[in-house]
Amino acid sequence: MSLLDTLGSLFGSSSQQPGGNQAQLIAMATEFVNNQPGGLNGLIQKFQQGGLGDVVQSWVGTGDNQAISPDQLHNVLGSDVVTGLAQKAGIQPDQVSGLLAQVLPHVVNAATPNGEVPADGQINTSNVLGTLGNLASLFGGNKSS
Repeated sequence: MSLLDTLGSLFGSSSQQPGGNQAQLIAMATEFVNNQPGGLNGLIQKFQQGGLGDVVQSWVGTGDNQAISPDQLHNVLGSDVVTGLAQKAGIQPDQVSGLLAQVLPHVVNAATPNGEVPADGQINTSNVLGTLGNLASLFGGNKSS
């Protein structure tokens, strides 16, 4: 339930249409991973080069996901990438870092249910949205102020 509460408060505070923007962020995160050279494998390599290989491996593995701070994520991805994602989402760069720090571990985890990266490194967006998209419908249909 804490994931639902966290995502609900984050998305609720950053948008006027929480359900739609949650699904959009999940889709954007999967698209971002898939557009990396090498897909998920390329993202894992970026994290390893940034000194956070153990963090991303926890997302891929079957154990608990290690948390990542917005600053750590920003450092791994780089300012240009974060700014580009923020423009695409229509939010501020610091907001996108915060949201992705919450969502990306779950996207990677959902894409690797058996602790294995897909051979081609591509995340199946439909599967991830099917797993995590339920969060968006819960927030969109059950908004309380």
